Amino acid sequence: MAERDHTWSAGLKPDNPHDSAHLHVTGLARYADDAPEPSDMLHLAFGQASETSARIVSMDLSAVRAAEGVVAVFTAADIPGENNTGPVRHDETMLADGEVVFPGQPLFLVAATSQRSARKAARLGKVVYEKRPAAVSIAEARKAGSRIEETQRMARGDCAAALAAAPQRISGEFAMGGQDHFYLEGHICVATPGEDGQLHLLCSTQHPSEVQHLVANLLNLSSADVTVEVRRLGGGFGGKETQATGFAAAAALVAAKTGRPAKFRVDRDDDMILTGKRHEFEVAYQVGFDAAGQILALSLHLASRCGASQDLSPAINDRAMFHVDNCYFLPDVEIVSERLKTNTVSATAFRGFGGPQGMLAIERIIDHVAIALGKEPLEVRVANLYGPGRDVTPYGMMVSDNIAPALIARLRSDTNYDARVRAIEVSNAASPVIKRGIALTPVKFGISFTTTHLNQAGALVHLYADGSIQLNHGGTEMGQGLYVKVAQIVADVFAVPLTQVRVTATRTDKVPNTSATAASSGADLNGMAAHNAAMTIRERLAAFLARLYGCRQGDVAFSLEGVTAGEERMTFAEAARKAHIGRISLSATGFYATPGIQYDRAAHRGRPFYYFAYGAAVSEVAIDTLTGEHRVLAVDILHDVGRSLNPLIDKGQIEGGFLQGQGWLTTEDLVFDHEGRLLTHSPATYKIPTASDRAKHFVVNLWDGENIEPTINRSKAVGEPPFMLAISVFSALNRAIAAAAPDGREMAQLDAPATPERVMAAIAQFASP
Repeated sequence: MAERDHTWSAGLKPDNPHDSAHLHVTGLARYADDAPEPSDMLHLAFGQASETSARIVSMDLSAVRAAEGVVAVFTAADIPGENNTGPVRHDETMLADGEVVFPGQPLFLVAATSQRSARKAARLGKVVYEKRPAAVSIAEARKAGSRIEETQRMARGDCAAALAAAPQRISGEFAMGGQDHFYLEGHICVATPGEDGQLHLLCSTQHPSEVQHLVANLLNLSSADVTVEVRRLGGGFGGKETQATGFAAAAALVAAKTGRPAKFRVDRDDDMILTGKRHEFEVAYQVGFDAAGQILALSLHLASRCGASQDLSPAINDRAMFHVDNCYFLPDVEIVSERLKTNTVSATAFRGFGGPQGMLAIERIIDHVAIALGKEPLEVRVANLYGPGRDVTPYGMMVSDNIAPALIARLRSDTNYDARVRAIEVSNAASPVIKRGIALTPVKFGISFTTTHLNQAGALVHLYADGSIQLNHGGTEMGQGLYVKVAQIVADVFAVPLTQVRVTATRTDKVPNTSATAASSGADLNGMAAHNAAMTIRERLAAFLARLYGCRQGDVAFSLEGVTAGEERMTFAEAARKAHIGRISLSATGFYATPGIQYDRAAHRGRPFYYFAYGAAVSEVAIDTLTGEHRVLAVDILHDVGRSLNPLIDKGQIEGGFLQGQGWLTTEDLVFDHEGRLLTHSPATYKIPTASDRAKHFVVNLWDGENIEPTINRSKAVGEPPFMLAISVFSALNRAIAAAAPDGREMAQLDAPATPERVMAAIAQFASP
């Protein structure tokens, strides 16, 4: 079934609202914290380390145990199984076991009768430390030789020779900060003990199966003894892919030890301190090019701050390497990636998963080349696009679906880009204080987990005798519209109204061994698995009705008007009832594994992605050269989602992704002190974009095309690619800053995020000494 060309067949309208929209706006959507609390519920808090790197000499927790409301206190010694919440390397403890590796690290766990009591008591621990040398910054980790793995190198051709022979060469460096996920619902887990040692976890996680497996290992249970349930998340963005496990494990430990239900609802400050962020990167480059701006050679060095444990850093940094080409052919290239281990909270998955960092690097380089040549940056971009004879990535994958040139050309024309460039130049010449900038930047983003075995999904479909359908799959709903998309697929298979399909909460006891809902693959994987399950039932129905009415199976048809079998007509509910009476199984599982992908990580060669999703954005900005403040004036987006499963949902994802990317590049400034303590750990000090940051002119259009690969409905993923459209804002800011230079031909040093302070510092570089 995976090879079929799957398109809408029943005439169903894809523009359906989010399945929980009516519940969200009425306040009836139930999250983990909305579940009724039994009278014996325990509430939890971690006691956190105050040091950055140290040996724990002693912990006196007597005051904690004696505090009001405290029922129990646990340390690493109370964990019956493996003290680990790390997803891959098993190098991250739930509770510190003798040493501290980052400030805020959990040392002990408090269970009390209220959340306030638990949090107050957690601050009463008396810990004696023996401090050790710490590496907080990228530079300190490099000096100490502290890495999570060996430095990786991806290359093609002879970069050094091509650089030496290039007619023109420039070099540069810049840094980009991390980003907090700032989901509206913080981390939470409710653990309820069952009979015979079993546990049920109601959890806010993107990866229920990982929580299940790691909790089972921590408690010396089998995975079958732990059930993880997720109905919906109040946002995830990658922050609940691995980071939910520590809180879930803590709740599970307390429930298992006390026999009482336990809830860990994390305070916002603690959530920001305890959980990982987007990786910070430092970038250095040398680029050789010709008079047309065509890149002939690129030597690129990426260094990231990975934090105290491995988490998903190898895969994230790999994806950064995969995306430094973006839409551009790099003939002779060397990409070196350093993955530094630091005494800070471990960095983790975030929307784009390293792709934004790699893509920002090449777009900054393109801007630098354009300024050096005095050329329009878009002309330089177009000169470097993939094309015939120039269609293989640095890691050896063919770019077979290269719609970027046509997409860029259409957006350029539709937005009157060239005329706007000329108008801005006139405006800037007449305005000494307000400088404007405009940029059109493209996106080419690979879709699939780069860890190949994760590209699989399962689903369970039940058809009841009254014609109603229940659907369950391994994907989690975090606001992105996955549930409604997959429900549409199942409704289409049976040719019934969408209201006839009920999606139930994701549970590890219904669909086992699932991958995280991540890598923009939720609809691709779970949609196809659900389609395969539904098709199994439909084929059983068709075969039964053909036998019953003496016609060929191919003469059984499903439509919105009902089911026909030869000359016989009936409603879908009647067909289901007949099949039930005829003892036909009306339940089926479905499975899907992405075909055609393979990758040799040691050689950094292969086809890690099933396909590419494309997009482009034009952003226009204005800066105040006296204050460094800026405003995004206009945004026009043309984005490729193939043949959309749900245009309404997809457009919402594109707009939301863009705004989140804009926040990363302009306002969301994570500040750590010299000891690695996070200083920006609340909305008072950390500025996410708000409605007022959205450009008044904001237009999103979908590219009219389809996936060349046989995905469900020939659609393409939409979760992560739009995030990188916001690089157009950063490029436009660079251009506005360059307009403040005496000749407009200087590339100012500008790190991301482009806060007013950094914009002012960039402008100050043009001042006469």
